[in-house]
Amino acid sequence: MATLGQIIFCSMITLIIIFGAAIILILALSFSGQLSEVKSNDVTPIANLGDDQLLSCFENSEAKPAKFTNMAVSWEKTGLTGSVYRYSAGAPSLLDQAPQFKGRTQLFPDALLAGNASLLLRSVRPSDAGQYTCSMSSSAGSGRVKVQLQTAAYSAPAFNLKGGALVAVAPRWFPKPGVAWSDFFGTVLNGSTSFVKSSVGVFTVISTLQPITDGETYTCRIQNDLVSGVSKATVTDSSVKAKTYFTFNAASSLLTSTHLSMMSSVLCIYYLT
Repeated sequence: MATLGQIIFCSMITLIIIFGAAIILILALSFSGQLSEVKSNDVTPIANLGDDQLLSCFENSEAKPAKFTNMAVSWEKTGLTGSVYRYSAGAPSLLDQAPQFKGRTQLFPDALLAGNASLLLRSVRPSDAGQYTCSMSSSAGSGRVKVQLQTAAYSAPAFNLKGGALVAVAPRWFPKPGVAWSDFFGTVLNGSTSFVKSSVGVFTVISTLQPITDGETYTCRIQNDLVSGVSKATVTDSSVKAKTYFTFNAASSLLTSTHLSMMSSVLCIYYLT
């Protein structure tokens, strides 16, 4: 049976080991830069087919260096053979880039100096939908973030008057949407809607509202599970004045304004250099 002295001695040794391990861990984290974190302003973006889309990825370091050095970036897509984009040693490294992304992706060198590795994806295709992983390492540390890209097609309708009816034609929608009409006071109106499907599965929406009153403002809402387009159309003197705005599903709309602001900033860096 251990004596009291032996128990105290063993307890002291145990505490010394624990404290030593804690100190080593803290020092290791400090010197390896693991206090950084990789984030995205929008982890569930919705891209309009045919348009360019920015997938955001940036390093949020506690150290906040003026410039990030030794930057290495890798963008990967789940289920894809080859990379989406790689950057290392101060230059793109695209030998293993998947063929479908060749000439369609880029990073921004000036943004990289600030720890921003956002990827510009050009002319979005339906096959681009999926989960992307942005991995970064630099003088500030390393980390990764996942971005789930969804693709859709959406467009503002053009309005015209035909035979005493108000006609809205929106040429690009996917997935197939629903259409709802209402008056200035929000009263639901009965419209007639038809769809024309293209060879690639994108729908043209043709919706007609009748009867209508001169000087009145009508709302046409075209909406699917991803995107909602709301148009305010005012009938005046045999013409139509309309404005349209888009909103996105709940998962993405919380970050839409931040994402658009970030995309504008990064693109400004690109076009000014």
